[in-house]
Amino acid sequence: MKEIVLDTETTGLSVKDGHRIVEIGCIELDNLIPTKNVFHAYLNPERKVSESALKVHGYTDEFLSDKKRFIDIADEFLNFIKDKRIVIHNAEFDVGHLNNELKMINRNIIARENVVDTLEIARNKFPGSAISLDALCKRFRVDNSRRKKHTALIDCELLSKVYINLLDQKEPIFQFEKNKEVEKTKMLNNFIYSKKVIKISNEEMKIHKKFLEKELKKNFF
Repeated sequence: MKEIVLDTETTGLSVKDGHRIVEIGCIELDNLIPTKNVFHAYLNPERKVSESALKVHGYTDEFLSDKKRFIDIADEFLNFIKDKRIVIHNAEFDVGHLNNELKMINRNIIARENVVDTLEIARNKFPGSAISLDALCKRFRVDNSRRKKHTALIDCELLSKVYINLLDQKEPIFQFEKNKEVEKTKMLNNFIYSKKVIKISNEEMKIHKKFLEKELKKNFF
């Protein structure tokens, strides 16, 4: 099954205060394996970034001023996530902001039942423990040294690795039925090439014959 790991950055915490999305990042997974399909966009929120949000992601009003608006990328974004399960850390926040943007342009909202919240999975799996993305990276030994600021694509990359660990899948899932003939061929090839054939020389044959004659005389004569 194909899934989308998704993250957003915003001008602030609450849509009730008029805050908007400034960045969307998405990475596609196919049976937990990242594909080459990625969606990413910086957005002009048409309002100022709050000081608290600026400290988190570092996107200034000046940087965002010439970027596309959400309405300009909406079709491309919706096509990218269409018919795929969405994986988000703290889905209430991201889905709330995305649905706010979608409502503003009279588009259908994202259904909550189509979303996997890794925060909820972590909360159930590790009750009473720290379950932020950084904390989970530390728990699962996922290298998050590049995460100097919260940026959507880096957070998606980290979350995809955390997600695999949360599902107790240390390695990506492969569809055995589709690949069993390939795997069978690989196994046979490995078996064949593991055999080492040694050709002995005429001189070695003579030495071996003398050894056998000597042993026969010793034991039977």
